[in-house]
Amino acid sequence: MSIKCKPFSQEMLSVRKLLRVVVLSITLATSAQTQVQDTINKKTPLLVGKDALLLGAFMIGTALVAPIDRQIAGRLQDSSTQENRFLHTSATGFRLLGDPGSFVTGTGIYLIGRIDGQRRVQALGLHSVESILLADVLGGGIKFLAGRQRPFVDAKNPYNFQLWRGFTDDKYRSFPSGHTITAFAFASTVTRETQFWWPHGAWYVGTVFYGGASLVGISRMYNNQHWASDVMTGAAIGTIVGLKVVKYTHSHPGNSLDQKLIKGKSQSQIQVNPVLFSFKF
Repeated sequence: MSIKCKPFSQEMLSVRKLLRVVVLSITLATSAQTQVQDTINKKTPLLVGKDALLLGAFMIGTALVAPIDRQIAGRLQDSSTQENRFLHTSATGFRLLGDPGSFVTGTGIYLIGRIDGQRRVQALGLHSVESILLADVLGGGIKFLAGRQRPFVDAKNPYNFQLWRGFTDDKYRSFPSGHTITAFAFASTVTRETQFWWPHGAWYVGTVFYGGASLVGISRMYNNQHWASDVMTGAAIGTIVGLKVVKYTHSHPGNSLDQKLIKGKSQSQIQVNPVLFSFKF
């Protein structure tokens, strides 16, 4: 009895290459959030030079994976990979975690903060939901406009775009990945917001949330719904929108949504223990 491991090994090699690109983008995205709190609280320009650097990093990432879209899709759809029960279950779980999980979690955080009168908790939840909705609208518009064919329709033709075709059928709404947009919008917002509570914890929080968002994107490729470049572009949109929402809301504390929806104590009673990672209310 012989066991053929080559297809699975090749598939894992392709996934490792993709993960390296994703990790690089995550590192740059997390680094982009390490600006000083006093700076974001001032009415600075919404778009600065660092944003071009971050956008450029994602563009490079997308350019690197686009030529191997077909190869990555082929490896992930290999029978040995698709028949793996652990991978199948994990992909389903991360898909749900991305959407509707991110939106439900953001809404839940806001409601908890509202009930307890915690302004920072409310801001975390509200700004997360704002980021998700704004990023989804932007990404949805691109989906309808680009009209890219999903890989399950024809896995051998990753460059099948047609203007406005996204309006005709969901199978032509591959670019960009909506689940990835949602997951990264949530991740970037949570990571940036919690930096105000725990300035030195950005790397810990960012690794967890951006890492989870990346797995959401990979799950969509595993499910044969998106190409790798769809995921990279979705990550870019979600991350940038999330960062901009947080920057705008904190540099414009009198904005109408925050005034109407954030109520309670002037300062949160939440304390984060950087050693025990425990939250005290």
